Amino acid sequence: MHETAKNEMWEWIKSIILAVILALVIRAFLVEVFLVQGDSMLPTLHDRERLLVSKIQYYYREPQAGEIVVFRATKERDFIKRVIATAGDEVRIAPDGVYVNGEKIREDYVLENARESYGPVIVPEGTVFVMGDNRNNSMDSRHPNVGFIELERIKGKAIFIFWPLKNMRAISLE
Repeated sequence: MHETAKNEMWEWIKSIILAVILALVIRAFLVEVFLVQGDSMLPTLHDRERLLVSKIQYYYREPQAGEIVVFRATKERDFIKRVIATAGDEVRIAPDGVYVNGEKIREDYVLENARESYGPVIVPEGTVFVMGDNRNNSMDSRHPNVGFIELERIKGKAIFIFWPLKNMRAISLE
């Protein structure tokens, strides 16, 4: 093998190693791709959509009401839900809507109101209360297997849908 061929091969190997390291760093600290599975976030997010989840802002602040977050539900599974209330807030769900600290919140994004009442409960420190936008088809903080979500379990904020291409859009607070 000629010296130039060896040098060229070594340059390719270094480039590939650098690309892999950069990809791992980006995934670990900046953004991650998430696949929506199921209909719990309809009409906002649809089954099989792929989105980018930003990890950056939660290094500096806690999630805020209205944001859509991805969190570790079990060791094998992540969930995506909307933050409804944060630490110290009182949450009550009635057939006519969701109340936080006694005030009905405006939720233009929900598919339909929850059929079952819930609460009132106070969100403990270091946690958030989350719900799916498809209230009657969502395993969320109302469910005993989910409950309040500890901040450490939150992976990031959903920011952008990129697949399928026809659904490409930024995810905003609605």
